[in-house]
Amino acid sequence: MIRVAVVDDHPVFRLGMVALLASLDAVDVVAQAASREEALATIGPDVDVVIMDLHLGDDSGTETTRELVRRMPDVRVLVVTMLEDDESVVASVRAGARGYLLKGATPAEVERAVRAVANGEVILGPQVAARAMTYLSGARTAGPLPFPELTDREREVLDLVARGYDNTTISRRLVLSPKTVRNHVANVLTKLGVPNRSEALLLARDRGLGAAT
Repeated sequence: MIRVAVVDDHPVFRLGMVALLASLDAVDVVAQAASREEALATIGPDVDVVIMDLHLGDDSGTETTRELVRRMPDVRVLVVTMLEDDESVVASVRAGARGYLLKGATPAEVERAVRAVANGEVILGPQVAARAMTYLSGARTAGPLPFPELTDREREVLDLVARGYDNTTISRRLVLSPKTVRNHVANVLTKLGVPNRSEALLLARDRGLGAAT
């Protein structure tokens, strides 16, 4: 029996996903949550697979995934979201997600993904797999990362700053809360020793960040 929790702030989608999962053989939905707080309070070590949306109102599904995996390393998170951009896919995998589907996935694709991640596999939906492979192949052939003093997340934030995005746009693209983005920007300025966002932008562009993809 695969024990599943569904985390999504849209009740219609959440209840639809629960109904789909309940119709599958050897799958039992044992928890539901509409927010990060509810997810952390209701999901325990008895859960095998967590279906995770990336937008949870003011909360981030990526950060919720990271915290769940930190608390329970054996839990397998399957992201099911509307977002198909490279940043969201990579951020989710780095947070510990084992699968990534778009909300347009068919019932058969959802069932296959749930069983795959429960079995320890990593699975990407067909709509994002090709783009993810292109992104990761480019990362493997790239030279040394700029600003090694930054964390991966801080470097992602700096890259988007270098593209000229404001914090609201960055929070939406990385599926983070605006407060989290502000904290990351502050940490970047401190670590780079620059006084403001404009100086950070110029320095980042000088090191090759900020190129559109």
